[in-house]
Amino acid sequence: MINACSDANDEISDGNTADLIIYGGTSSAIIAAVEAAESGKSVIVVSPDLHLGGLTSGGLGWTDTGNKAVIGGLARHFYHRVYQHYNKEEAWKWQPKSEYGNKGQGTPAIDGENRTMWIFEPHVAEQIYEDLILEHKIRVDRDEWLDRESGVKVDNGRIQSITTLSGKTYIGKMFIDATYEGDLMATAGVSYHVGREGRDVYGEEWNGVQTGVLHHDHWFKSDISPYVIPGDPSSGLLPKISAEDPGEKHSGDNKIQAYCFRTCMTNHEANRMPFPKPDNYDPFQYELLARMFETGRKDWFRKFDPLPNYKTDTNNHGPFSSDNIGMNYDYPEASYEDRKAIIKEHEDYQKGLLYFVANDERVPEDIRSEMQKWGLSKDEFKDNGHWPHQIYVREARRMIGEYVMTENELLKRKPTPQSIGMGSYTMDSHNVQRYVKSDGFVQNEGDIGVKTDGPYEIAFGSLVPKKEECENLLVSVCVSSSHIAFGSIRMEPVFMILGQSAAAAAVMAIDEGIAVQDVEYDKLRSELEAKGQILTLN
Repeated sequence: MINACSDANDEISDGNTADLIIYGGTSSAIIAAVEAAESGKSVIVVSPDLHLGGLTSGGLGWTDTGNKAVIGGLARHFYHRVYQHYNKEEAWKWQPKSEYGNKGQGTPAIDGENRTMWIFEPHVAEQIYEDLILEHKIRVDRDEWLDRESGVKVDNGRIQSITTLSGKTYIGKMFIDATYEGDLMATAGVSYHVGREGRDVYGEEWNGVQTGVLHHDHWFKSDISPYVIPGDPSSGLLPKISAEDPGEKHSGDNKIQAYCFRTCMTNHEANRMPFPKPDNYDPFQYELLARMFETGRKDWFRKFDPLPNYKTDTNNHGPFSSDNIGMNYDYPEASYEDRKAIIKEHEDYQKGLLYFVANDERVPEDIRSEMQKWGLSKDEFKDNGHWPHQIYVREARRMIGEYVMTENELLKRKPTPQSIGMGSYTMDSHNVQRYVKSDGFVQNEGDIGVKTDGPYEIAFGSLVPKKEECENLLVSVCVSSSHIAFGSIRMEPVFMILGQSAAAAAVMAIDEGIAVQDVEYDKLRSELEAKGQILTLN
């Protein structure tokens, strides 16, 4: 069973000691814990989150898979459980199964008895993670936040223990940082990077500032004035438009791609809650959107991707949408309190956006009337006002480890050493900044989508720090990669794959009493392949 958090004044004891300590409550953390438990090791998941599964259970039900053939092991097992759930009649509360059809399902020819489904409601994903935890008798301590000032004790290159703000100290032989932010990694003194590298750092084509690059539809195709009084710079800029120069093309900066919430909406009246009006609602925040509608854009509903039971995973689409561009730069390094403020600002922005489109008379009547048919799903995120509990941290810190994954490996310009899993999704960065062009009109910058040259291998060295920095830590989310390579690696199925491989390596290091960097790769490879991980398609 899940072990509830014990008293905050507990002394250090064997009760808080395990072979493996995993910090985080993400999909990667839970899959890593299952792998450790199945390998016979004691494991404690120290989770700052109350809800398990991160983005997978936090609204991202329209899975970004790429080539599904490279998703194996426990990650594939998760999606098999999704299929099993929706194969039950009781799973279809609001919508006939026959009406939804077989959207998002793997074919029997590929999956055989382990047939998969890649599209799901948030609460279904969360329940699967809870079931895995219960079945494997894994201890999860929730609402435990790492003390980022002095909560990581390192001795002779090894983490001895971590301490949370509640006062509990956890002792382990190996540690995994499976957070979106990389807090354990950073507090342990491991090298990392925030922002975009210049393209010359790793000899890449697609890194750095991307002014003039127009890969998706997330840019302004019509000339729109960024000023309060159109055409009058002296009137000041509209909200969320930067007055700064965007930077020289391909140069590095400390900016990161935009965050949003993946909202679970429904147009099924029995389960619909009208979009709430935020207390601090200000329609002027969406003046740029109103001007965009005036240019004739009609694709507002394009990314209302259908989930079962008349629901959606609604993502950003277009030049002005749910991505809160430029408002997250401080998030990776911010204090917990400052992060909460950033998350709240994003929530208010996105709730206000939905309310604006459904109610403001400047929105075209056809779009407004259609939007009024939609709302939040009453049966999702019940303890959070039906709003997702996890913001989409598309990018935060990225470790600089034993090996740095770059676009050169993803595009097959360089071979990848020691594969421990594969990715395949497009190298995808959302917009990073919104600025004023030299001609006086507004534009977005940073959105990019470059297809990889087929599925690619991910190096074992991208999960581990440099040996001189830490010998018993693996990082399964904020992996060692460049900004543009991380744009592909950052998909939830890959995080699950990397979580399993990280745990398998940790188990081997524990059994042999060695640094994780010294794990014999051939043995690790054999172990991972035996567990169904896909390490190569050659």
